[in-house]
Amino acid sequence: GMLVDNAIVITEGILIGLRQGLTRLEAANRIVSHTRWPLLGATVISVTAFAPIGLSPDASGEFTGALFWVLLVSLLISWVMAITLTPFFAFLMFKDGKAAEPGGAPIDPYHGALYELYRSGLLLSLRFRWITLALIGLAMATAVFGFRYVNQAFFPESSLPVFVVEYWLPEGSDIRATRDDLAALETEIRKLPAVKQVTTTIGRGAMRFMLTYTTERSYASYGQLIIEARNFDEVAGARADVDRIIRERAPQAFSKSARINIGPASKSKIEARISGPDRKELRRLAGKIEKILRADPDAVNIRHDWRDRSKVLRPRFAEAEARRLGISKTDLDQAIALSTSGVRVGLYRDGTSLLPIILRLPARERSNVAQLGEVRVYSASTGAYVGIDQVTTGIDLAFEDPLIMRRDRKRTIQVWADPDPNGPTNSFALFNRLRPQAEAVKLPVGYNLTWGGEYESQQRANKAVFEFVPLGIVVMVMINIFLFNSLRKTLVIWLTVPLALIGVTTGLLVMNQPFSFTALLGFLSLSGMVIKNGIVLVEEITRLNDEEGKTMHDAITRAAVSRLRPVSMAAITTILGLIPLLSDVFFAPLSVTIMFGLGFATILTLIVVPVLFSLFYRVHFHRGEAIG
Repeated sequence: GMLVDNAIVITEGILIGLRQGLTRLEAANRIVSHTRWPLLGATVISVTAFAPIGLSPDASGEFTGALFWVLLVSLLISWVMAITLTPFFAFLMFKDGKAAEPGGAPIDPYHGALYELYRSGLLLSLRFRWITLALIGLAMATAVFGFRYVNQAFFPESSLPVFVVEYWLPEGSDIRATRDDLAALETEIRKLPAVKQVTTTIGRGAMRFMLTYTTERSYASYGQLIIEARNFDEVAGARADVDRIIRERAPQAFSKSARINIGPASKSKIEARISGPDRKELRRLAGKIEKILRADPDAVNIRHDWRDRSKVLRPRFAEAEARRLGISKTDLDQAIALSTSGVRVGLYRDGTSLLPIILRLPARERSNVAQLGEVRVYSASTGAYVGIDQVTTGIDLAFEDPLIMRRDRKRTIQVWADPDPNGPTNSFALFNRLRPQAEAVKLPVGYNLTWGGEYESQQRANKAVFEFVPLGIVVMVMINIFLFNSLRKTLVIWLTVPLALIGVTTGLLVMNQPFSFTALLGFLSLSGMVIKNGIVLVEEITRLNDEEGKTMHDAITRAAVSRLRPVSMAAITTILGLIPLLSDVFFAPLSVTIMFGLGFATILTLIVVPVLFSLFYRVHFHRGEAIG
């Protein structure tokens, strides 16, 4: 729709010229000479409004950045086509206009029911301009108030009929136990009628098969199921069935099912990070945060990344006796490893593959904890083996942290949670509800709480985009000043930009769409579209006043009426061009934002620009005056 905006203005001008009796060449030459530079400026402003999208250095720019570059090239080409090919085709297809008869009434190209209705509304608004502006201000205040009821989101979930199940056994579990569990679960899941395909990985996630998929690190206790449903409508049912099967058949495991996100991915929607020096204190604080999360019925998949403590057997090393026998702590550790997990003794090279050579006892000699007392330790000084009981005073059973995560070189424990997929609350509403409670937890000196998840991703993406917004605004304002050499005219145009919020709020609430990151980009881009409409209208007022010698009173009214059709048609074509995107989960919020924002802003611009122009230039309209 945006590609034909310039062509609509040129074609409209040619048609009006022909109705006024000009030849095809005269009509084309007049409109092109009058509007080519304002249209170029308006086009550059429209492109500049999208610049923060394309210039964003954040990962979110990878998903949306191409939109800016496509518009940059296509809109500039559309301007060139509008001032060259459009007049050429008009010359071929239209006929020369018929001049008015000598002494007859001048031909009015702006007649009809729509024009008369607009004239009446415009005159009423101009006569009661303060009341008009007060009503617009009230509508703006209502839109700002209503925006608080719009759902917030970052990036939507993918419409692919695929979801991922992460499966965790207690930390320290053998990878073969993970393999056996997932094999049994996969067999059951394949029997579900809604499931088309199941892919299982053990020990880590799958290879990255799409940009937004993030693989998990390697853990023996971890596995993943990538499940494809037969169609998208069956994903929710299949996901519920899979969750039920895992709860019934593997109650000892933790599992989490989730659809694939379109945008930047995070471990969970809600993520609280607690950093500090002491491991026990970090676990205590994480427990308090988890308690808050578990108290909310809409929070699910609550856990932290240090997992549960695991049981370990820890020999008590008899240092004096071991020194007498010529055995070090390293010798003891290596002997125990040889009898359990194995010791790496070499590397096998197979072409480009490097395979470790592991030496360990046969399975029957290392599968029982009781056999640990039969371990023999080699003494390099005596050249003999001694029993483990000669260099230890006993074996203790202890619990230790299997995983100690760090962030920026600080010990950090991350508490995760997600909103219930079948619940009424989205992630941002849940986060805003839980955040004050979590931040009320008193932290000792040296500890701090930060937030990750979707909140962090959104803040980072918004910051990256808004870094370039001031530069874009400066460029757009400078173009306006360059076109009109007037601060007042520039201010008149820019005061119409906030009007888009009225339509944005209305559209998102009516269509039940969230204000997502793509909706934010649509809102930013609306400024360029609204300013373009304002430029077309103000340029005509300026031309009528400066070149044709019309009074400011007549220039305002005649320009507003003459620009009704091109401005309206440009907005309508853009709105119609966005309708196919309403069915796409990724672009639907952007489409609704632009469609309703541009629609409302266009209608209001056709009223507000003349009213503001009359106010700034002190032009008064009184009862009984004709218009246009």
